[in-house]
Amino acid sequence: MDKFNFIVLTDTHFFKNSLGATGKEYDEFMRFEQKCFAETESINQSVFNWLNKTDLADTVLIAGDLSFNGEYESHLGFIELLKKLRDSGKRVFTITADHDFKRDDDKAFAFTEEGRYAPKAAGRDELFDLYYEFGFKDAIAIDKKHLSYVAQLCDGIRLLALNNDGNCRDFKTYDDEQLAWIKEQTAKARQDKQLMIAMNHYPLLPGQPIFSVVPSAVQQNAGEITTMLADEGVHLVFTGHMHNQSINEKITPNGNKFYDVCTGSVIASPSVMRLVTVESRKKVKIKTINCPDFEWETNGRTCTKYLDDMFDSMILNMLDDMRNNPERMLGKFGAGDKTKLFPIVKRTGNALNKLTVGTTARLLCIKCDKSIKHILLKNYIAELVRNLFSGNQTFKEGTPKGDILLRFLKRFNFILKRINLKNTDGIRVDLFDILKNSAGNYGIDDYNAELILED
Repeated sequence: MDKFNFIVLTDTHFFKNSLGATGKEYDEFMRFEQKCFAETESINQSVFNWLNKTDLADTVLIAGDLSFNGEYESHLGFIELLKKLRDSGKRVFTITADHDFKRDDDKAFAFTEEGRYAPKAAGRDELFDLYYEFGFKDAIAIDKKHLSYVAQLCDGIRLLALNNDGNCRDFKTYDDEQLAWIKEQTAKARQDKQLMIAMNHYPLLPGQPIFSVVPSAVQQNAGEITTMLADEGVHLVFTGHMHNQSINEKITPNGNKFYDVCTGSVIASPSVMRLVTVESRKKVKIKTINCPDFEWETNGRTCTKYLDDMFDSMILNMLDDMRNNPERMLGKFGAGDKTKLFPIVKRTGNALNKLTVGTTARLLCIKCDKSIKHILLKNYIAELVRNLFSGNQTFKEGTPKGDILLRFLKRFNFILKRINLKNTDGIRVDLFDILKNSAGNYGIDDYNAELILED
């Protein structure tokens, strides 16, 4: 097998700006958005201009959520970008995901000065034809019902491109029929002595330990699926969905390795792509590439800072609403009618918005490094949360920001131990441990790594 390069990006969330992204309701909607909306067309154009010109690889994988929210016109606009990329000499393989279609009882949305409205949306039954040229056309095996396929990337390497819409209503998974098809394809790959890698929109391993207790952050039945894939010879999957940057490893009871390489969305912080080099059947190198700057009014900030600030504003706005509008804040979590909670949330919000890290530490009798004592607690929290998604989290033991967090967790560990929290596999977790390892990365480098698929 010769060395083979390809590029991975995900969660492009392309929105055709002519549909409308303006007005008071749009501004209110964006107060709690991590990802861009109006900017996505410009961001995608910059990314695809770069992809058209790069000679780093001639194969591109795009791991789902291609449109912002299933708008038909957005699909058409994105497909134009795909066609230009193909015409530049690149081979393009896509999968779709839940942001790419709407059911009859759900609607896409856009905003004008008059308010929110519902533009035409794509149905799931239209996605096969819409994206036929970018995966299905060149496939050697197709599961049309589940919008999945197998493609020969090069001599010796096959792509298992999986769609996991499930029944399109409950959380996404594979049914028995799709699982049987997957096993059939993995068996053929082994028989043909092919290295098979996978692309799946939803993470199959939690991007960060804290995500293991969030059902929507990991595909349903992920524990069983990852074990099955690894034991079937699929040791590497590229995922998206969470807009986080991470690389995680699992070893099955049979001793087989499985890696989940989750890549940040191109239209949110961190805005990145992956350059993947398959050096042999056993070794793969991952390199992260920052997405290029895009044309937008950023008020003098770099595009990276603009996206970071957008992420932080989501957190800061939530904290602000705790103080000023607890009903709206609780409403985001389906508890807007819990009026008895309003005073508690309001007092907590007041504290979080006023206190500094140093003052908080003094109140809790915790030692605080002088270099961080003047940071507002709300800004500390915003950076901490953003780091969960950026990867290579810096709030580690041995750093001022990491040490004070660990002192805080130790102070309240007697409470953490009493919380009976289970992960998506139903196993009780050590909350101290997962918070520590989510705030700081003590494992594989989330940006650049060499993965050994088999010993």
